[in-house]
Amino acid sequence: MRIGSLELQGSAVLAPLAGVADRAMRERCLSYGAAMVTTEMVSAKGFTMGDRKSRELLQLSDLEHPGAIQLFGYDPAILAEAAKRVEAEFPCEAIDLNMGCPAPKITGNNAGSSLLRDPDLAVSIAKAVVEAVQKPVTVKMRTGWDPESLVCVELAKQLEDVGVAALTVHGRTKDQMYAPPVDRSSIKAVVDAVSIPVIANGDVRDGPSAKSMLDETGAAAVMVGRGATGRPWVFEQINAYLEDGTVLPEPSIEEKNVRVQGRLHRHAGDPQARCLVHQRHARRGEVPRLHWQTIHTRRTDRSDRSRHRGGERGAAIKETDKWQLFRITTPATF
Repeated sequence: MRIGSLELQGSAVLAPLAGVADRAMRERCLSYGAAMVTTEMVSAKGFTMGDRKSRELLQLSDLEHPGAIQLFGYDPAILAEAAKRVEAEFPCEAIDLNMGCPAPKITGNNAGSSLLRDPDLAVSIAKAVVEAVQKPVTVKMRTGWDPESLVCVELAKQLEDVGVAALTVHGRTKDQMYAPPVDRSSIKAVVDAVSIPVIANGDVRDGPSAKSMLDETGAAAVMVGRGATGRPWVFEQINAYLEDGTVLPEPSIEEKNVRVQGRLHRHAGDPQARCLVHQRHARRGEVPRLHWQTIHTRRTDRSDRSRHRGGERGAAIKETDKWQLFRITTPATF
C-alpha cells in the first residue's frame, strides 16, 4: 500500500487508541508485523500552546517507524500550525487528522467525529494541513454522526480533492460508538468513490476477520484497534492468514517473555524504566501480571518520601528499592 510517497509493507496497521496505544504497545505491534503505527491523538491547540503532555505524546522512538502522528482540533489555522511544527520537530512518516473520535470530551469541543456534522469545516482543516506540510496527510473518520446522516462517501471525495493521501474509515457512526456490527457496505462505498487508499476499521480481531473485511470492502488494508489490546501478536496472525491461510496459535507465556526481554535489554542502565516497561505489558495481559511487585513498589515509594523528603539520597534509595523488587519478582533471565 502506498500513501503518498510512503510505501508500506503489510496489510494491517495499528489504530491510535487513546490511553492504550503508547510507545510500549506501538513498538510491540511493529515487532509482530504491523505495517504502521499511529500515536495517541494529540491536541493541536495544546501543542501550539506549549502543553508538556502534548509534546510527550508526539514522541516516536527509533523502533516506531513507519509511524504517523495524529492531531485533533477544530481550527484550521491552529491545526495547520501544529502540523507544520510537528513536521519540523518530530520524526514521523505521516500526519493523521482525527475526525472519528466519539468521546464526549472531544466532540463537545467540536473536534473528532463532531466534524462529520460540518463537512465544510472538515475539508477546510484537511486543506490547511495539506498545504502546510510536505509529509502525507491522512484522515481517520467514521461513516457519519448518526445513521440518518451518513456523509462518509461525499466527504471522502472532497478530502481526496484537497490532497489527503489516504483515509481510514471506521464502519460505525458517532452515535453507534462501538456496539453494533460494522457497516462494511459504507466502507466499500468509500473505496469505490475514491482512488486513494482506504483502510477499513472495526471489529478486526484475527486473520479471518481481516480477510473478510478486505474481501467485502476492497480496502487496501485493515486497522486493528481493540483486537490488538493485550494481543500485539495479532498482526503476525493476520499477516500469516492473509499470505497463505495459516492460522497461527496464541504464543506461549515463554514466547511472550522472550519478546519483552528484548525491550528490557534496551533499558539495561535504567532500572526504573525496566520496571515500567514490564508493568505496561503486564497491564495489557501480554505477560504475567506481578501483583505484589506493583504493591510493594508503591509502598516503597511512599516510605522513601516520608524518610527522605526530596534530595538526591531519597531519589537514589527509591530507584534502588524498585530495582531490587523488580529483580526478586521477575524471571532470572530478565
